[in-house]
Amino acid sequence: MEGTEGTEGTEGTEGAEGTEGTEETTPARGRRRWVRRAAIAFPLLLLLPLLSVLTALRINYTGDPADGTYTRNRDALWLGHAWVDGRKKDADVDALARRLKDTGIRDLYVHSGPLEHDGTLPKSVYPKARWFIDAVHEKLPGVRVQAFLGDVLASENSEGMLLNDADTRAAVVRSARQVLDTGYEGIHIDLEPMPSGDRDFLTLLDSLRRETRSRDAQLSVAAHQIDPLPHLHTVFGLFTEHPKWWSQEFFGQVARRVDQIAVMSYDTAQPLEGTYGGFVAQQTSLALEVTPPSTDLLMGLPFYYESNFDHWGHAETVPAAVRGVRLGLSRTDADRANFGVALYIDFAATEADWRAYKEDWVR
Repeated sequence: MEGTEGTEGTEGTEGAEGTEGTEETTPARGRRRWVRRAAIAFPLLLLLPLLSVLTALRINYTGDPADGTYTRNRDALWLGHAWVDGRKKDADVDALARRLKDTGIRDLYVHSGPLEHDGTLPKSVYPKARWFIDAVHEKLPGVRVQAFLGDVLASENSEGMLLNDADTRAAVVRSARQVLDTGYEGIHIDLEPMPSGDRDFLTLLDSLRRETRSRDAQLSVAAHQIDPLPHLHTVFGLFTEHPKWWSQEFFGQVARRVDQIAVMSYDTAQPLEGTYGGFVAQQTSLALEVTPPSTDLLMGLPFYYESNFDHWGHAETVPAAVRGVRLGLSRTDADRANFGVALYIDFAATEADWRAYKEDWVR
C-alpha cells in the first residue's frame, strides 16, 4: 500500500508539474519555432529573386545565333598607355600589325590621358603619339587611331572631375582639340562613375561632337551597362555611390550624340558562363533597341582575367561574350550594319582570347 501511495503521489506531482510547465513555456516555444522558421525563410526569400534572375539569364543563353552574325569589320581594340609614352618600339607595331591582320578591327582606342581633374591634358603624357599614329597608318592602312581620354568623376567622398563646372567642360573640349591637332582621328571618352541621366555629360558630348564634326573626326564613348531590370540603377544608388547601370533611355540619349558607343559589358558579377553570356545577350538587345542605326554600337569583350566578386574569370570568357553578342544581335537586329565588338585590353589579352575572337566572331 505504501508503495502504491508513493507511486500515485509521484505520478500526480509529475503530471501536474509537467502540465503546468507546458502551459508556461508554450508561447516561448512558439516564438523560438517562429524565429527558426524565419531564419530559414528569409534567406530563401532573398535567394528566390536571385535564382529567378540567374535562371532567366541562363535561358537567354540558349538557342542558335542567326547565320551571318559575325564581324562587320567595325570592331575596336582598347590599347594601353605604353603605345604613346615611349615604351613601345617599331618591332611592337610590327607585331600588332600581324596580330590584327585579317580581323575586323577598324579602330584603336589608345590611352592618351588621363585628363587632369580640371579637364586639361599635359602634352607630356603622350610624347610618342605622332610616331604611333604614323606607324599604324603605314602598317595598318584603314585603321583609325583615337585618343582614349578619361578621368574619375568627383563624388561626395572623393576627388575628381566636376562635370557641372562649365570651365572644366570647356577645358575637356580644348584637350580634345589638342589631341586632334596631334593627328588622332577621334576622341574616345571614358568618365567614370557616370550617373544615369547626367545632363552635364550630355552637354559635354554636344560640345565635343561639334568639335569632331568640324574636323571629320570620330567621337566615341565607353558606356555603362543598361539596367537589366527596370530602374535598377535607382535602387542600386540607394546603397552605393558608384552607378553601375544606366537607364535604357539615357543610353539612347548618349548614343544619339556620338559616332560610336562601346558598352563595358564585363565586370558583371555573373557566376557562370551561361548566365554571363545570357547577360551579354540581354545587354546587346537593350542597346540595339535605342542606338540609332547611324551610330556604331560596340559590345565589350573581356580580354583580361580576374577573379573577384565583380568579375569571375571562369565565367566572363570571350567565347561566352561572343555567343551572347550573337544571340542578342540575332533576336533584335540581325542585319544591323553599324555593329561590332570592342576588346578590352591589349596588354592583358591571352592567346586563347585572341583565338576565341577570331574563330567565334571574325570567321
